[in-house]
Amino acid sequence: MSTPHKFDQKHIAFIKKTFNNKSKFKMMLFKILPMGFLSGMKVTELNEDKCTVTVPYKRLNKNPFNSTFWAVLGMAAEMSSGALMTLYTHKQKPSISMLVADCKGEFVKKATDVTTFTCTDGPLIRQKIEEAIATNEAKVIPTKMVGTNIAGEVVARFEFTWTIKVRSKQ
Repeated sequence: MSTPHKFDQKHIAFIKKTFNNKSKFKMMLFKILPMGFLSGMKVTELNEDKCTVTVPYKRLNKNPFNSTFWAVLGMAAEMSSGALMTLYTHKQKPSISMLVADCKGEFVKKATDVTTFTCTDGPLIRQKIEEAIATNEAKVIPTKMVGTNIAGEVVARFEFTWTIKVRSKQ
């Protein structure tokens, strides 16, 4: 068995610092994900194991049925796994490409206040990236996240399947 890949801790620290800082995260959203910015989405915690993202219920985010629009919920859910993916891929060597290959959602309860999505798949993401680097083969990473309301009740569950591969050197 080969030794685990050594991730560049400087880049991991940069992503954690950027995503965990409210103003830096807002500026990043404004620049690269304007709908995330407009929705009021926030990362409330990002570490090597998990990411927690909130999205408010507000006029811009609601549907005609007076709940948060499913796509806004999906965007926040995707960010909770996507931030973990970014943590382990941003400016790392070798370069890793990532893509969402599948998405499934289950809506349990109307989202009528702040919805918080948590993804705890950081260790799985790290392991799959290490495997992709060791084998130079594409990998599939199934991630799960649960969205809860302020009362702690489950509002929605999402599963995003990410595909990754080591980019070929050009």
